[in-house]
This record gives sequence, C-alpha cells and structure tokens, in this order.
Amino acid sequence: MNSFTFYNPVKLHFGENALENLPKEIAQCGNKVLVVYGGGSIKKNGVYDAVMKQLQEADKTIFELSGVEPNPRVETARLGIEMCKKEGIDIVLAVGGGSVIDCSKLIVAGAKYDGDAWDLVTKKAFAKEALPLGTVLTLAATGSEMNAGSVITNAATEEKISWGSPATFPKFSILNPLYTVSVPKNHTVYGMVDMMSHVLEQYFHNATNTPITDEMCEGVLRTVIATAPKLIEDLDNVALRETILLAGTIGLNGFLSIGSRGDWASHNIEHAISAVYDIPHAGGLAILQPHWMRHSVSVNPERFAGLATRVFGVDATGKSVEEVANEGIDRLSEFWTSLGAPSRLHDYNIDDTKFDQIIKHAMLNGPFGNFKKLHEKDVREILQNSL
Repeated sequence: MNSFTFYNPVKLHFGENALENLPKEIAQCGNKVLVVYGGGSIKKNGVYDAVMKQLQEADKTIFELSGVEPNPRVETARLGIEMCKKEGIDIVLAVGGGSVIDCSKLIVAGAKYDGDAWDLVTKKAFAKEALPLGTVLTLAATGSEMNAGSVITNAATEEKISWGSPATFPKFSILNPLYTVSVPKNHTVYGMVDMMSHVLEQYFHNATNTPITDEMCEGVLRTVIATAPKLIEDLDNVALRETILLAGTIGLNGFLSIGSRGDWASHNIEHAISAVYDIPHAGGLAILQPHWMRHSVSVNPERFAGLATRVFGVDATGKSVEEVANEGIDRLSEFWTSLGAPSRLHDYNIDDTKFDQIIKHAMLNGPFGNFKKLHEKDVREILQNSL
C-alpha cells in the first residue's frame, strides 16, 4: 500500500438522542449561529423545530439562510458569507443533506477570505482558515458530514467544481436516523447510489497489498446491496435507515482510502454534465459509472472480477476473468436500475448536443483519473456509450 497520513477531526454524534449534544458543541464556538438549510423540508418533518428549540434554550442568537439548491450554487454561498461578515457570525450550522453542508463549507471558508468565494473553489486561493461548522444531517448520501470536501456550481459559467481544505472539516456532526425517515423514495435511492459510487471510486486504485481497505469497501457495498431493496419497500424502517446512514458516512470519511488513491473520474465527468444540465448528481453517477468501468476493465480485470464474485455473487466457473468482470459490472448497473435509478442519459433528455462543452469542462485540468488516466477521446467514448 502507499504511505499515508490520516487526519479526520470530526466529532460524530450518532443515534436517536444525538441532537442533545448540540448545545454543548455550540457553546464552545460562540453565541451567534447561522443556520443554513435547503428548500424547507426540515420545517415539514420537525427537524427545524427540534434544532431551533435546542438553540433557543441555549440562548443563542440565531440567523437563517434558506434555499440551498440540490447542486449548491456559489451565488447562495455568497449570501451566507455576506451575512457572516455583516453579523459577526461565530458558527455556521448546516441542517440538511450534502448539498447544504457543501454550501456551508464554502460559507465558513469565505467568511475568512477577503476575495470572492469562487476563488477558493477554482483554487486561485486556498482556504487557510474558516469559521467553525457543525452539521445536522437529514439525508444519507454524500459523507460530507465527516470530510472536508465540497462541490459547488457556478450557474453563470456552467461550472461544477470540487474543492476542499483541512479548515472545512466540520467540528461536529449530528446524525439521527429518525431525521432521514421522511426522505422520499427517489432521494433515498439517489443517496444509496451516491454512497456506493464513493466506495467504488476508492476501490479502484493501483496500490498493492490493500486487503484491509478492500475488505472494508466490499463489506460496505454488500451491506448497502442487502439493505437497499428492503428500505425502498419500507421507508419508515428506522433500523434500515440507521444502517444506510452510517454506510454513507463511512463511504467518504477517508477510512476506505487509507493507503491508496482512488480514481474519481466518474465524478469528474458527472460534475461536468450536471453543471450544464443540473441533473441529480447520483442519477448521473448511476448512468456513467458502469460505463467508466467497462471502459477501464482492461487495466486490471482481476480486480473487477474480484468485485464481481465477492460483492455481486457472480459464479466464475468456466468463465474467463474478463467475462466475470463484465458480468459484475452488468449486475451493478442492473441493481441500480432495479432500485429506480436511471441508466441512460436519454432518461434526462440529454443528447450529444453539448458533449463538446461537457468534455471541455471535464478536461479543465488536463487528463484525469488515478486508476485509468482519461483523455478527451476516452471521455467522449464514455459519454457516447451512456446515451
């Protein structure tokens, strides 16, 4: 395996009484709290009231920023940054899913930066410091509650870019599986696709001697595969929600990539697509990732075959390594489709009209991908096969 230094400072409070920890965590950060959330679902499911009750009883001065988009916009983050600077905010509390947390990461970093927030996203500047960030998670998906990464969209330039800094790790995250019970079926499915995609991106690397993280990745995938069909038929099942909630966090908090560097090419291409078409992130991944896998299988067919047999139960008897590998890829795609995820770009009415623009965005920093280096022709082939 590769040499590594592991760092993750996030304090995780998990369970049905997790919100009780909010007052003591906030008390360490100050008095003025900016609560950031999305389209208002937290007001319908009771999470908003529960959070506000805790803050009010702790005698905190509360400010609010609502309306964070599913693909969070830099324009919204700028509003939050302005509020932080004007009101002297002490801590930002993100209440919602990964999009709300991602937006809040830019807010806390931008509040300590004199220039425009987009500079941080495009890496023209580096976030050396940030306001404290806490999260109350309401959607199992991205793992943003326990990592420093963020993805932000610029609607004006049709760009969607990932960025991050050690300064943007949340100080604490509160995860109550009850807060995810109201998530509708389609977003529950998207969340499970997203977390599986994160695991797969980390699984496909070129390091050697990684049995610990390989087993961890495969175990998380098997658990999600076993749980997902049950959950979509029983959305109120708290035990199933609990399992998926923890899977999403483990999927992208750094544990699974210890000693290796994952690929992330599928994510890069999806960001380029959803920057132009504003489709659900996980919907794009469900379409693209199997095609990236088919495009990349020749790099190390044995690794794909191992995934096929150990995670998807493919019987390798009498089959070549390549046949087993491709059958595993087919089973992944079929599994996501069985949950209700899309399988073709045409499902979102996307054709090849803007492929040149998408490819240009994907190639912004040159060839990419750690398992298989992708060039322009590779991206075009993957997109074409995804139609």
